[in-house]
Amino acid sequence: MDEGSYGITVSTPLAPDEAEQSIRKALADEGFGILTEIDVAATLKAKLGIDREPYKILGACNPQLANRALEVEESIGLLLPCNVVVYAGEEHTTVAALEPLTMTQLVADPAIEPVAREARERLERALRRVEQLEN
Repeated sequence: MDEGSYGITVSTPLAPDEAEQSIRKALADEGFGILTEIDVAATLKAKLGIDREPYKILGACNPQLANRALEVEESIGLLLPCNVVVYAGEEHTTVAALEPLTMTQLVADPAIEPVAREARERLERALRRVEQLEN
C-alpha cells in the first residue's frame, strides 16, 4: 500500500473491471455505498474523441461517517463522498482512495479527526483486500 499526500493507493494484477468489482464489494463490506460513478474513459471518448485506458471514479459514502462529519462541520459536504479511482496501468491496475485525514487539515474543529481516522481505517481495509487478490 502506497500512501501519498492526498491518497492511499494499491496495485493489483486484476483487470480494471475485476478490480472495480472487488473494491465495490470490499467497500460495501466496510459500510460504504457507491453514490456516484464517473467513467472518465467513456466521457473523454464521447466528448473529445480521446481513447484512453479504463479509468473510473467511484463516489463512496458511509452514511454513519458522513452524518458524523456533517454534525461537526456543515460544509464538509464539499469533501464528500470519498472518491475512489480504478485505472489501468501498463502492468497492473491501480485502486486509490482520497486520504480522509486531509479533512483534518482543512477543518478547524478537532472533532473531525476521529471521523477521518475511522474512514481511513475502513478504506485502508477495503484497499488491502483488493491488493491481496490475484487473477
